[in-house]
Amino acid sequence: MESLSTKETTSKDCNGDSVFENVVRAPDVPVYAVMVAYSKDPSPVKLNLGIGVYRTEDGKPHVLNVVRRVEKLLLDDVSATKEYLPITGMAEFNKLSAQLVFGADSPAMKENRVTTVQCLAGCGSLRTGADFLAKHYHQHTVYLSQPTYGNHPNFFLAAGLTLKTYRYYDPITRGLDFQGMLDDLGSAPSGAIVLFQVCSHNPTGVDPTLHQWEQIRQLVRSKGLLPFFDNAYQGIVSGSLDMDAQSVRMFVTDGGECLVAHSYSKIMGLYGERVGALSIVCKTADVAKRVESQLKLVIRPMYSNPPIHGASIVTAILKDRYGGSSMFF
Repeated sequence: MESLSTKETTSKDCNGDSVFENVVRAPDVPVYAVMVAYSKDPSPVKLNLGIGVYRTEDGKPHVLNVVRRVEKLLLDDVSATKEYLPITGMAEFNKLSAQLVFGADSPAMKENRVTTVQCLAGCGSLRTGADFLAKHYHQHTVYLSQPTYGNHPNFFLAAGLTLKTYRYYDPITRGLDFQGMLDDLGSAPSGAIVLFQVCSHNPTGVDPTLHQWEQIRQLVRSKGLLPFFDNAYQGIVSGSLDMDAQSVRMFVTDGGECLVAHSYSKIMGLYGERVGALSIVCKTADVAKRVESQLKLVIRPMYSNPPIHGASIVTAILKDRYGGSSMFF
């Protein structure tokens, strides 16, 4: 009889209101709502201007030829496994990613002052960096450009950081509000984190000149600000991977510290593979080792370790580029 009573009570309880009854429906994420609307639109001449992805002339998804060739090689590689990667990801991928943005002759890399960890594309790299700063950096104020990529605020707010903005785009001239930018960063508190975009600023497409970047660098260093670079479009602006990375390299060759979030979503069309990395340039090799040890503790409860396939593709392509074999180029 006790068993029957318990069963009846449980059944009655389960028929009540949901424990999630007070959950409010969240608004749709605009850019993904556009994708849904596009898929439902029956128009034969529709054009999707939402998420920026490569498309063929007839509007179909496009996978780069080099990616297709590498995937065939990976498929035929009997030595390839599906084992867990280390928490920090694929070591060779990390080294090549740092080399891509900082340059093959980077003093910081030669001195082992750079720690790089594989992350889940650009978004995952930014969020990992934000969580690390929230736990281990004394200043919790982050300055974002006005305007900025729509998801940027979310990474830092979710980590518990405080947001402020600096002037960036001038709608009158349709160019950079350089003086406004300098004024706002000049009034930022010492140690504040400043998010910059390496090139092809999202959403404006307006970038500082190299001369302006040098002035920005001098201001950042004189104020003791901490630069955090979002590197999503390297090579797309000028056609040169090295030219497009000149801005961030200025902040590395001066011996100072900075963070860089790398993404291969746009530059290799690996959107769904979620391939990225976070690099932190430190003052010394010893500091870099300690920073990496703490990054592991940020990553472990978040996603434990990154996926292997996309990183294998990127590694093969970058090895070919820097190894000079010209297998793919």
